[in-house]
Amino acid sequence: MTRFTTLVRRRIALLALGAALLPSGAGAQDYPAKPIRMVVPFAPGGTTDVLARIVAEKLQQVLKQPVVVDSKPGANGMLGGDTVAKAAPDGYTILLTVASAQTLNPSLYKMPYDPLKDLAPISQVINATVLMVVNSSVPVKTVQEFVELAKAQPGKLNYAYGTSGLQLFVETFKAATGTDIVAVPYKGTAPQLSAVLSGEVAMTMDPFTAIPHIKTGRLRPLAVMSANRFPSLPDVPSITEAGYPGVELNSWLALYAPGATPKPIIKTLHEAIVKIVAMPDVRERLLSLNYVPVGGTPEQLMRLSVEETAKWAKVVKDTGFKID
Repeated sequence: MTRFTTLVRRRIALLALGAALLPSGAGAQDYPAKPIRMVVPFAPGGTTDVLARIVAEKLQQVLKQPVVVDSKPGANGMLGGDTVAKAAPDGYTILLTVASAQTLNPSLYKMPYDPLKDLAPISQVINATVLMVVNSSVPVKTVQEFVELAKAQPGKLNYAYGTSGLQLFVETFKAATGTDIVAVPYKGTAPQLSAVLSGEVAMTMDPFTAIPHIKTGRLRPLAVMSANRFPSLPDVPSITEAGYPGVELNSWLALYAPGATPKPIIKTLHEAIVKIVAMPDVRERLLSLNYVPVGGTPEQLMRLSVEETAKWAKVVKDTGFKID
């Protein structure tokens, strides 16, 4: 073999290696070049779906590409999460999900993916809490009255839950109040709210999608499950004011990509979210839903996920909580 032939073969090998590496780099540089699929792992009409449609509309404007919301409810958020975890890491399939699906599920289920390894954090979009609401036919107006009714009728009252996080939270409330309230599962926060509206169940903890029904009188709010009242519901006491300090729930919703997604793509998506949550019309809409806009960094979201995964693991262990 001549020296010339050897040099040619080496050059071809280098070109082949460069070609193999090019799609990843070029893809990140040109991103986005086609429509983006935003997977929502809960039922349409629920809290996550409402936020997803707000974000998708603005993300489409910022990135100049269509953003399609794809609802994949099931397995307490794991079906949609698994779909994204196993998707191509090219930024064209992303996940908008709730805190419990990321940080509580690992303590409750044998998951088909690892949320901390198989999903790359993009940004915490909002902070949130929940409302304790009852059907208007339930003869109570305060948390204390509800507790007294539940104690007078152990095992008679029931509550709806659409996520394991909400179930664990209500079970914590039951333990703190010494009440026996029956859990009834639903596939997401929208169906759980419908169940309370129809009178199938007495109570639920709702992430503020109940507000329109409170205004019409179909539902009655008993408390905001946080330490302080919310400006949009000034007459509704916090759970602390209601006499149960320590029984608060602060949640969040965040955006993720498949775990191996290149950092330049993550950066593009994060910067887009920061722009979106800073838009006056978006902030007004989020605050009206009692969401606090965040737009945190990927690093902040990773730290939050790690900390809360450890926190929930301890709560589950200490309470002996198990899925029904």
